[in-house]
Formats: sequence, C-alpha cells, structure tokens
Amino acid sequence: MNNYLPMIVLVAVCIVGTGCEQTKSVQQPQAAGEPVAEVAKEETPLLLDDEPLLLLDDEPDAGGADGPQADNSRCFVCHINYMQEDIAVIHAHANIGCAGCHGESDEHIADESWASGGNGTAPEIMYPKPKINPFCMGCHPKDKIDLVQHRPLFANLEKIVCTDCHGSHRLEIRKCKWK
Repeated sequence: MNNYLPMIVLVAVCIVGTGCEQTKSVQQPQAAGEPVAEVAKEETPLLLDDEPLLLLDDEPDAGGADGPQADNSRCFVCHINYMQEDIAVIHAHANIGCAGCHGESDEHIADESWASGGNGTAPEIMYPKPKINPFCMGCHPKDKIDLVQHRPLFANLEKIVCTDCHGSHRLEIRKCKWK
C-alpha cells in the first residue's frame, strides 16, 4: 500500500497538468483613473517541426532570396556573429553554405574542448591569407568581376585579400589554438 500512494499522487498531478494551458498575463494600457485590466494571452509553443532560421537579414532581395537558401544553423550555434556578416549572408542567399568553403567539419562541430581551455579541432578547410584570393577567384574569376572596382586588389594581390573589403569573415580574437 505504501508504494501505491506516490504513484496515485503522480497520476493525479499528470491528469491535472494535462488539462492546464500555459498563459501569460498581459497588462493592457489604460486611461488615467481606469482600473488595470489584465488579459490572458496564449503563448506560442515551440514547434520543433518549424524550419530553422537561416539568417537574420531584413533585406528580402539580398541576392537570390527567392530560391533555396543554405542552412548554416549547425555553424551558427557557436558562430552567431556570422549570421549577418556580408559574405555569409550573400553566399547563403545563393545557396552556398559554410560547408561549401570550409567542408562539413563534423569533428570541429562536435568538439567543445575549447570551452574548457582545450585546443579544439579546426574546420576541415581553413584559408591562411595567401590562399584567400585564389580560393575566392575560383568562383569569382578576374574576368567576371568589375575590374575598375577591383583594380587595387589586382595591383596588390600579395597584400590585399578579398575579405579586406568584403565582410569581416576573420575572427579578430581566436580563443584557442587548433590541435
């Protein structure tokens, strides 16, 4: 009999809790001298079937927004600073995600050792400064980009890189050294 009492209480709590709806009390504005009226407002539940937010970009026409967009949510878990960064946004609108340049990087994504002072695992593909321009120009060849606008780049390919002007895609402060 002693074992049944906690089970009965648990079942009762579950039954009562099932019939309850979560509401939020919202205070409505009132004129001077009027009593305060409170209205129950139902909160929207979190639906796990919803599409993930791809970008926090307010511009609907930021280059191909009508077509499919890259899902960078795996990367934005830690690198939220790139959600509105120019290169990430423009490429995502063109359906080119982080993995298109940096590889799937599953080991990098799974490694949280940097949070406890560890060295972390680097993404599969990283670009030291001398490799940035050749990589970018693989998709954006010299004959396809505005030569007048890019004249300083082509005059100084050893010193100027694409990301000097296009976005802030480099981490200024790196908190870990790669393994």
